[in-house]
Amino acid sequence: MRTRRTGVLTSILLIVAFFLPPALGQENANPASEKKSSAETMYSEIGRAPEKARAKRNPLEKDPDAVAAGRILFEQRCAECHGDSAEGGKKGPSLRANEIQDAEPGAIFWVLTNGVVRKGMPVWSKLPEPQRWQLVSFIKSLGPASAKTDAPPANTSQPRSR
Repeated sequence: MRTRRTGVLTSILLIVAFFLPPALGQENANPASEKKSSAETMYSEIGRAPEKARAKRNPLEKDPDAVAAGRILFEQRCAECHGDSAEGGKKGPSLRANEIQDAEPGAIFWVLTNGVVRKGMPVWSKLPEPQRWQLVSFIKSLGPASAKTDAPPANTSQPRSR
């Protein structure tokens, strides 16, 4: 009887020892490191865009209405994760980061189209192509994070010049 109790107790302790450390580690997870990991994934995803995708030009690049339309789409579909000012939010990284602002429009379009599903960014391939290009126009109009503001630029009728 005593051997059976010892065996059961040993089994319980082994199970607790196996499952307790990961559970404690999740409770103490650092949100800042999760956000950094999300950002690193997003930025590395930009680098994974195939050359053919990177080479795509934004057909709405010179369309003054594209930035304003992109801003509306951003507010409807992106701000919840990337923040109202696109400087990073609950789940998504800053879109004002140099890695995004320096990326080719085609690479940004590719990420929008394919998403970053493992990090929670949806696939936007069902969003009509012109609307994805409007989002690209808006994102590129934001400028780098060093030009910090509390909101996206007030003048959204003209994309920033490069």
